[in-house]
Amino acid sequence: MHGKKVLVTGAGGFIGSHLVEALVEQGATVRAFIHYRSLPDLANLEHAQKEVLRKVEVIKGDITDPFSVKKALKDIDIVFHLAALIGIPYSYCAPQSYVNTNIIGTLNVLQAALDNRNTQVIHTSTSETYGSALYSPIDEKHPLQGQSPYSASKIGADKIAESFYLSFALPVTIIRPFNTYGPRQSARAIIPTIISQALTHPDKVKLGSLSPIRDFTYVSDTVSGFIQASKSQTAIGKTINLGTGKSCSIQELVDSVKKILNLNFNVITDESRVRPEKSEVIKLLSNPNLAKETFNWSAKTSLLDGLEQTIEFIKRNPNQYKPQEYQV
Repeated sequence: MHGKKVLVTGAGGFIGSHLVEALVEQGATVRAFIHYRSLPDLANLEHAQKEVLRKVEVIKGDITDPFSVKKALKDIDIVFHLAALIGIPYSYCAPQSYVNTNIIGTLNVLQAALDNRNTQVIHTSTSETYGSALYSPIDEKHPLQGQSPYSASKIGADKIAESFYLSFALPVTIIRPFNTYGPRQSARAIIPTIISQALTHPDKVKLGSLSPIRDFTYVSDTVSGFIQASKSQTAIGKTINLGTGKSCSIQELVDSVKKILNLNFNVITDESRVRPEKSEVIKLLSNPNLAKETFNWSAKTSLLDGLEQTIEFIKRNPNQYKPQEYQV
C-alpha cells in the first residue's frame, strides 16, 4: 500500500478504525471519512495510537450527501467503503434510514469514484444478505434473501456496486464479511453484549435466541482480507466471502465466555431481543475458498484468542458499554 492514496468511509466505526490503522502501518496515505456530529471526538478512531492519527487526514461529513462524498474522494486511488447503518433490530424501526445510508450512500461513493477517473472501490457487504442458509457452507453463488430491512438494503447496495462494474467498468470488489468481532465493537453485537453483561452482572445475562449459528471472524483477519483484496487485480468484479469456515452457535459462544471468565452465569431469554420468526437467520457458515484462491487469504485467529482480546478491551473500557440496557 506504500504511496497509495486511500479513503476509508465509516472510519469511525468498529472495523473502519482498525482498517485505518493497518493502512497507515502499511505505508498508505489515509483519509478517514467519519460521520459528522457536533461532538469533538473521532468515535472509534479515538482508540488508535496517537502516532497513527497524526498521519491521517480526517474529514467529517455524511455519506448520504453527494457533495461531501465527492470532496472526500478527490485524488483518491482506492476507497474502502464501510460507512453503513448496521444494527438489524433498529432496521425494523427505521427502514428508510437504512435505504438512505446503505443504498444512496453507496451510490454516492460509486458515482464519485467514477467521476474521479475510476477510483478503485472495495465495497463492504455482509453475510446477512444470504439469509438463512439454503445450503452450507455458503459460497458466493448462494441466493440473496432480504430477511430484514438491513439485509435488504445491503443487497441493494451490493447490486448497485455490481452494476457500476458491469455498466461502467468501475474497478469494484465486493467483500462479504461473516460476523466480524473484536475490540471496539459496540454492544449492539452479540459478543460484546455477552461479555459486558457477564463482567458487570456475573449471575445473569439477558439474550435472545441461543440457537442461531454464526461464523465469527476476528477483526484483524477481516481487515487483512480487505487490504489483500485491494491489491488483487483478479478480485475486481467479484464478490468474495471473508469467514473462518467454522461454525459456532450462540449457546457455544456463551459457554466459551463462561470458560474464559471462569463464571457460571444464568442466561435469561429477553423477548425484546428475539428477532421476528421469519426474519431470524438460523445459520451462517462461510465457504472461504474463493478468498484463498483469489488473494491467498484465510483467517488466522482462533475464537478463544479473539474472545480473550475482546474481553480485555471491554475490561479496559467499561464506560463504552451500558450492559443494563438493550442496545438495538
